[in-house]
Amino acid sequence: MSNESLANLLKEERRFAPPAGLAAEANVTAEAYERAKADRLGFWAEQARRLSWETEPTETLDWSNPPFAKWFADGRLNVAYNCVDRHVENGLGDRVAIHFEGEPGDTRSITYAELQREVSKAANALIELGVQAGDRVAIYLPMIPEAVVSMLACARIGAPHSLVFGGFSADALATRIKDADARVVITADGGYRRGKPSALKPAVDEALTRPGTENVRSVLVVRRTGQEDIAWSEGRDVWWHDLVEAQSDQHTPQAFDAEHPLFILYTSGTTGKPKGILHTTGGYLTQISYTHHAVFDLKPETDVFWCTADVGWVTGHSYIVYGPLSNGATEVLYEGTPDSPHQGRWWEIVQKYGVTILYTAPTAIRAAMKWGDDIPAKFDLSSLRILGSVGEPINPEAWVWYRKHIGADRTPVVDTWWQTETGGIMISPLPGVTETKPGSAQVPLPGIAATVVDDDAREVANGSGGYLVLTEPWPSMLRTIWGDDQRYLDTYWSRFEHKYFAGDGAKKDDDGDIWLLGRVDDVMLVSGHNISTTEVESALVSHPKVAEAAVVGATDPQTTQAICAFVILRGDADAHEEGLVEELRAHVGKQLGPIAKPKRILPVAELPKTRSGKIMRRLLRDVAENRTLGDVTTLTDSSVMTLIQSQLPTASSED
Repeated sequence: MSNESLANLLKEERRFAPPAGLAAEANVTAEAYERAKADRLGFWAEQARRLSWETEPTETLDWSNPPFAKWFADGRLNVAYNCVDRHVENGLGDRVAIHFEGEPGDTRSITYAELQREVSKAANALIELGVQAGDRVAIYLPMIPEAVVSMLACARIGAPHSLVFGGFSADALATRIKDADARVVITADGGYRRGKPSALKPAVDEALTRPGTENVRSVLVVRRTGQEDIAWSEGRDVWWHDLVEAQSDQHTPQAFDAEHPLFILYTSGTTGKPKGILHTTGGYLTQISYTHHAVFDLKPETDVFWCTADVGWVTGHSYIVYGPLSNGATEVLYEGTPDSPHQGRWWEIVQKYGVTILYTAPTAIRAAMKWGDDIPAKFDLSSLRILGSVGEPINPEAWVWYRKHIGADRTPVVDTWWQTETGGIMISPLPGVTETKPGSAQVPLPGIAATVVDDDAREVANGSGGYLVLTEPWPSMLRTIWGDDQRYLDTYWSRFEHKYFAGDGAKKDDDGDIWLLGRVDDVMLVSGHNISTTEVESALVSHPKVAEAAVVGATDPQTTQAICAFVILRGDADAHEEGLVEELRAHVGKQLGPIAKPKRILPVAELPKTRSGKIMRRLLRDVAENRTLGDVTTLTDSSVMTLIQSQLPTASSED
């Protein structure tokens, strides 16, 4: 973000007080901040008691070996029991847990009693496939109820799941299967996207030909689209409807230690190898359940909650599955895209189900803005009482548009900051407490210690910027990077001693409220998804016409950052060859998935490098954003930048 735009951002003077009625009946009041400040661990112990434990914990935090935390370590519980069974036992079996809306228009409403039976059958099916507590299960599914059922079934039997976003390629899937050493893959023939069936099973078949995936013994396949040309491996592949539906719907959940692994979720890393973020059971569920209750002021008896994320991302884990269901919420699960079959589809769904709480990404909000104010105006959105934002910093104008055109200028907007690594929301307004500021996540939640520091780890004064850090452990924090404790230490705890560095830049305004400014490392944020520059560079260089590549993320009004690539071609390749740029973009899409396709690719004769051989991506970012070049004195040949700038007009290539 440029200094000019940062200055404009922090001149934001619009303020919105909580609605009086909401403030009077809010789940969490200002007193929670004082209570947590006075006794932070006591506060989290109190939140843990919101859950049902087979063995109540007596110890809240073990921080004897930082940064390896143990929360509620002597407690035992079952996550699926907390999300399903206890609600049925409390007489809520007839409450709808999930309203499923398929993209083609098919629907299912699943009660908690029905969900309990489906999860029990799926758990029994996994046991029949030989899955034991501790075994990893890879899940590669579209946004259908079986994805939620699969996750809960894994949690029920203590098998950590590893969800892989359905848009990822076979190679990306194989990498994650191999790293987690998964024994079973749950997938589907396909899902529906933009009005067409989109196959998934072929990517699994291809992934399982890769070295390192040999330990996968079973592939459990949901029939979703009915595609007939699906390949089948006898003895390995089994249909969900054949195996799961034949199981008993009775299963007794087993309690596990609070530190038992719950899931591994892979996020891009700057080394090119995705990082397997490990989350465990008791601390994670405590914070997810509490933050869902607090940040969204959830009233499970009357609210209909909708988080529009994909279950393959951490937002889907925490605020589609574990948070809402642990609180006995009724929620919407939608399979498709916001504009299929028309650009009002989301608002049609809000109207249909009477959605009261909507949690979505700035990317989607900006798309809706682009499509026009008249589209949401066609639908009755009066049921909405709270709006949430997640995924990247939201610009103030999108925030205000969201409140005005979706929330009728009366709903609080809670802009939330958190990460795959944090597990749950860390910084956010509270809708019944906070006077909100468009574009700012504002303050750490009760029990969370976050601030902004300078290069020397000193807390910055109000009105100053720096790096966002977390200064105390929190219950839903990642425990390590799967199989690589040293990488966990190096990635998150080496930059500032005794502080978790989030990788984001931030600034405190004059009131001390926090404004997020985006990533400061070489991980790009594209439409809410972290994508490593190294992964994209590796994909480009794997093309036979590319010798070297450098990738940067350039500010983009629609997707937060756009992937821009500078490539040096091999000697026999022609930079002016018709279709070359599209060929390279397609190659990256095949290697990593469509979300990673560069928006712009520029063939160049040379890349800007220091004398030590380090590529100066900062200068490439200047070029990509049409800014005045920064200092070029450290370059081996400063004329390289002049040459690159002269070639820039040939770079544009967009979907």
